[in-house]
Amino acid sequence: MTPDLTFRAGLKDVLPTVFGYIGVGLAFGIVAHTSHLSLLMVAALSFIVYAGSAQFIITSMLLAGNPLSAIIFSTFLVNSRMILMSTSLARYFRHESLDKNLMLGALVTDETFALAMNKQNHTQGRLSYAWQNAANWVAYLVWGGSTIIGAILGGLIPNPDQFGFDFALTAMFIGLVYLQLISDRHLGMTRQLLVMACVALSYYLMIRVLDANLSLLGATIVGCLFGMEMKRCH
Repeated sequence: MTPDLTFRAGLKDVLPTVFGYIGVGLAFGIVAHTSHLSLLMVAALSFIVYAGSAQFIITSMLLAGNPLSAIIFSTFLVNSRMILMSTSLARYFRHESLDKNLMLGALVTDETFALAMNKQNHTQGRLSYAWQNAANWVAYLVWGGSTIIGAILGGLIPNPDQFGFDFALTAMFIGLVYLQLISDRHLGMTRQLLVMACVALSYYLMIRVLDANLSLLGATIVGCLFGMEMKRCH
């Protein structure tokens, strides 16, 4: 990864991430097809909701016949972490217009956020709208296209669970965590591992009394506060 922050550099830098989108997108399309969702529904979920983990949850809840209110609330809880990510990312684009910030915020994902955090390690803490916009749009279009292709291929795979497609999203997150650990020279591996341990412990304690999604959100906030305190005391 180079310090270049042009649109073309964004296209180049996001390419390794795209392969993860293709794998998980195909997996979602196949799972959605076997859950009796139409091709139009798959496309709508991918281009409107645009959230891998939430889309898997929505699919399972629709299959179970859960009410719309429960689906919307669950989707909000699962995606609430994006509020924290967008807030963290916004400080790099304070000089940009509101329209541009809204565009970036609407299309940012876990993967493009992680990519941006990795990129700023190579640019003295700078990001550009052109670079981030390129990364966001490539990820958005590849994800949508992959899920549609997956839905089409779903007719050929009657039982996707036997091939581990339901684990695809988890595997992608594991890969992102690993890349963050080895690439972020600013924070250091020890500090990152301590924050991860704090999040894991917080989640373990919270899930005993709270819903899984609320526990995840609470553990994320605790981890952020713990990381901020560690950085301040360093």
